[in-house]
Amino acid sequence: MSALFSPFKLKSVILKNRIAVPPMCQYSATDGLANDWHLGHYASLGRGGAGLVIVEATGVAPEGRISPACLGLWNDDQAAGLAQVAAAIKAGGAVPGIQIGHAGRKASANVPWEGDDHIPESDPRAWETISPSPVAFGANLPRVPREMTLADIERVKADFVAAARRAREAGFEWLELHFAHGYLAQSFFSPHANKRTDAYGGDFAGRGRFLLETLSAVREVWPENLPLTARFGVIEYDGSDEETLAESIELIRQFRARGLDFVNVSVNFSTPDANVPWGPAFLSPVAARVKREAKLPVASSWNIDTPALAEHTVATGQLDVVMIGRVHLANPYWTHEAAHALHVDRPDWVLPAPYAHWLERYKRNA
Repeated sequence: MSALFSPFKLKSVILKNRIAVPPMCQYSATDGLANDWHLGHYASLGRGGAGLVIVEATGVAPEGRISPACLGLWNDDQAAGLAQVAAAIKAGGAVPGIQIGHAGRKASANVPWEGDDHIPESDPRAWETISPSPVAFGANLPRVPREMTLADIERVKADFVAAARRAREAGFEWLELHFAHGYLAQSFFSPHANKRTDAYGGDFAGRGRFLLETLSAVREVWPENLPLTARFGVIEYDGSDEETLAESIELIRQFRARGLDFVNVSVNFSTPDANVPWGPAFLSPVAARVKREAKLPVASSWNIDTPALAEHTVATGQLDVVMIGRVHLANPYWTHEAAHALHVDRPDWVLPAPYAHWLERYKRNA
């Protein structure tokens, strides 16, 4: 019996297996609107056999997008387009999820294949970036952001709430808050980015306040029977790893008390100087500690790209769900092939019936 291909239940949602497609930016939108590319892309992933497909980072406000080509969810037209995407994922047999976030000081950037750097301020496509403090990320993102006022903080929290409400109305059944990767929420929690001396900075309580208040506000509008989750950077790899991880676990405990159901464990990426120990499933032991000490189910990704390794992370209890990203771009039906590789009985069940029928017929006639 494969652990990877056992169902996973969270609230009223049941994933048919423990494989999820994580958010992977497509940089293909105009004015935040989903288009034919997104519809075809996510429909294909939905049919591929994974239990969960999470739509890419979607900006809660225009200035919250990473690039001008990122999806948004700050108006009803965007919600209508994303409703088609959610329906296409579900029609393929996967649970439709979406990640909402704000890019903060990493916003107003060129798409990766056009530089992956800040758009020059003189360019009409550029916009003002905001962050807890006027501290640039550095490297290819050198622009100094404007320090957020208290009014800015209240506005962005309200933007998260409005986006969550639209996600619910669009038919998504799994909501992930983007609290990772050096974007706005992670920047509030990171001493590298947050130099504030008011209630939203300084000590652990101050640096965690924006994240906790945003989570609580979203919890008010997101249905209680559907999973409310977060992707959260828990470790920086900057030489202070034990302190950062201990603080992160304590904050996750507070997330759980405020209604978080699940955490997707990731890296902070709050500084370009991090010494990340890239290797197969390198974050899985970290996620296992989060699961054990914070008492929440967990997922992670990063260099988990073979069926055997994915199976191992679930079978050993390190992860409850495995986020399988880039290999799904090369092969949307990776889950089907993983079932065969792990000798799962009737692996054709992971595919929609029309596909499974023709594959079975081909095997009989071969």
